[in-house]
Amino acid sequence: MDQWSRRIIGFGVQVGPVNGPALCRMFNQAISKTHTPKHISTDHDPLFKFHRWQANLRILDIDEIKTIPFTPVSHPFVERLIGTVRREYLDQTFFWNSMDLERKLAHFKDYYNQYRVHSALDGDSPSERCGEIHRKFLNLDRYTWKSLCAGLFQTPIVA
Repeated sequence: MDQWSRRIIGFGVQVGPVNGPALCRMFNQAISKTHTPKHISTDHDPLFKFHRWQANLRILDIDEIKTIPFTPVSHPFVERLIGTVRREYLDQTFFWNSMDLERKLAHFKDYYNQYRVHSALDGDSPSERCGEIHRKFLNLDRYTWKSLCAGLFQTPIVA
């Protein structure tokens, strides 16, 4: 998650326990369709001390910033995002395997970044905050509803 724009960068999915190589694969998969971040905030999980993870960050030239130990509020935006994804989407959605979950999370990412407005962003979506898209004003005489995330969310669009 980009903390300035609240935009979801990507998700990583792993079947089974997460180890060092899986952590690197998930991180590289999450950032593969965007620019490489300059900084990353991690907690004190032993996985982030794994030599392959440290080498991955050195190769990508990413500075790792450690959070304050035993303080989950030091990651407020990410913690809120995890709760939002869980409550608003995963609790309502079935997925059959890791590929299906990845596909559905990609749909949610598009919805979250492009359509879901945030009060902390003055009613803008994360993509509007980044300047990726510009808001179109809706003519209330002619509009239709667009179904997103397999019908779980609806948004009005110009007809």
